[in-house]
Amino acid sequence: MTETIVEVNAVWKQFVVRHERRPSVKRFVTRMLRPFPTDKIWALQEVSLAVAPGEAVGVIGRNGSGKSTLLRLIAGIYVPTEGTVTVQGRAGGLFELAAGFHPELSGRDNIRLSGALMGYSNSAVLERLEAIAEYSELEDFVNVPVKSYSSGMALRLGFAIAVAFEPEVLLVDEVLAVADEHFQRKCYRRLQELQEQGSAVLLVSHELVAVRGLCRRVVWLDSGKLRADGPSDEVIEQYLAEVGEDNEA
Repeated sequence: MTETIVEVNAVWKQFVVRHERRPSVKRFVTRMLRPFPTDKIWALQEVSLAVAPGEAVGVIGRNGSGKSTLLRLIAGIYVPTEGTVTVQGRAGGLFELAAGFHPELSGRDNIRLSGALMGYSNSAVLERLEAIAEYSELEDFVNVPVKSYSSGMALRLGFAIAVAFEPEVLLVDEVLAVADEHFQRKCYRRLQELQEQGSAVLLVSHELVAVRGLCRRVVWLDSGKLRADGPSDEVIEQYLAEVGEDNEA
């Protein structure tokens, strides 16, 4: 049996969405007696997949298809409603720009804070701090509050932190498009290096050219269901045949 580092087994994920209108005294009194109306939305429906060490898997699909939910389940941010998710080793992720950063703290302090939140000792973070600043190309701004960073600068710092500790599973969710071309190339080279070192990489992206370049395997999610899972060229061609060639830009 092929060794796996990530196993998603028959996973369902449901969210409850509450509908609220603009507040008023009348509505407040009414809602004390009657709950807000809600909808139950299945973000994922019976999704199963396994990822091996050193494998890079692209995750594609329309907006709202469940891609980000899948990565957050693997990261442990969400808990499945049904089914199981098993990860062997550490999972590191980059989901949103400046996610987990304290805007009033400097880049340096946020590196230390992020490392602590990821479970690393202060000494382990300090050993990598200068390398993170150098990789992000923010040496001149590492002592500046993060609230003054541009979106591209926040991406640089977040990615540098995510890859610095070389997690066994690296999850990247659509944020690389914010980076300039130079740093994008640098990010994809680093993802390939981690893959060659044995880390599994799961990449959510609408940039299908980048997905083809990094991932030999692609998973296509459609309305929360696993539509296809196979060689990148084959799955991407199936996807484009349905949604249109303009999505490859």
